[in-house]
Amino acid sequence: MRYGFTTGSCAAAAAKAAAYMLLTGRKKTKITIETPKGIPYTAELADINRMETAVSCAVKKDGGDDPDITTGTLIYARVCYGEQSECGAIDNDRQVIEIDGGVGVGRVTKPGLDQPVGNAAINRIPREMIEREVREVCEFADYKGSLRVEISVPGGEELAKRTFNPRLGIAGGISILGTSGIVEPMSTRAILDTIRVELNQRKAQGFDYVAVSPGNYGLDFMKKTYGYDLDRSVKCSNFIGDTVDMAVEMGFRKLLLTGHIGKLVKVAGGIMNTHSKEADCRMELLAAFCIREQVERERIYKILDCVTTEEAVRILKESGKLKPVMEYVVKRICYYLEKRAGGQLGIDCILYANEFGELAKSKEAAKWFTLLEQEQER
Repeated sequence: MRYGFTTGSCAAAAAKAAAYMLLTGRKKTKITIETPKGIPYTAELADINRMETAVSCAVKKDGGDDPDITTGTLIYARVCYGEQSECGAIDNDRQVIEIDGGVGVGRVTKPGLDQPVGNAAINRIPREMIEREVREVCEFADYKGSLRVEISVPGGEELAKRTFNPRLGIAGGISILGTSGIVEPMSTRAILDTIRVELNQRKAQGFDYVAVSPGNYGLDFMKKTYGYDLDRSVKCSNFIGDTVDMAVEMGFRKLLLTGHIGKLVKVAGGIMNTHSKEADCRMELLAAFCIREQVERERIYKILDCVTTEEAVRILKESGKLKPVMEYVVKRICYYLEKRAGGQLGIDCILYANEFGELAKSKEAAKWFTLLEQEQER
């Protein structure tokens, strides 16, 4: 299946092209950037508008064989000189690349998201991509001044109504997203086949245990926190129950699940497919667990009104009940996964949040650190 490129990649490509045309005075019809995944992206440019102090152009979003609502949408970047855009003074010759959102790009209105309240909903990695590509052009053109980059998406406000943005507290448009820079096809069959292949490969290497995580963030957390290489893990996406079924079928004895509270709290309610389209009762489950651990009623009400689990975790931490609540969440996750496995698979779990790191882990999870360390020494 053909992969596509994220809105973040499109924004970075458009910004690089606009910066190039502004600083060199030469027209570009194509531009190439490097995605975080290491896959180069060559984008064709549309609607080029060149002026003396600013250039804008667009890249059409291509979702590959996993088209979403933004496929076919034009992602614009307008780049202008800092002096004309109030980028601010340059301190100690430090070059300033200011990145903001324009028409059709949402703005954060509630805490707990990737960007602080008031910022354009251009996530951290797309921001890094944009800045890296623009700085590369500045170096090529020997330009040391400041630049302002504005990303816009005409029609983005209407598109956003078909996303979770209004519920999350992102107003006025879509988000500029992407962690790898590419959009991998999300056919259910293709994902399940990939999971099976990865499990088979691990079994063929002689291992009877496997570390699993829903996505890149969980695998990165394992590597950064515990030194366990994500290349040795299996990414199960939202299909946690199916992954457990396959692990049992192939004869694995033990499985470690590492994931973010926002996804795994659903498993604590017996939900085995964690896609938001299947089920989303994160705050209700957290509220129920808080009641069990006698968290103050007012805080529980606040948690029910949260839009992200990171925000809910912050409230729990302030209550002094974060540890017992999270330990109970892990206990329920292991209960439902062991039930799914029919008692044929030893299940351990590590739960984390981006801001607070490890939240809780099952009693036997610590033994995995020794196991994984020994494996990496082979």
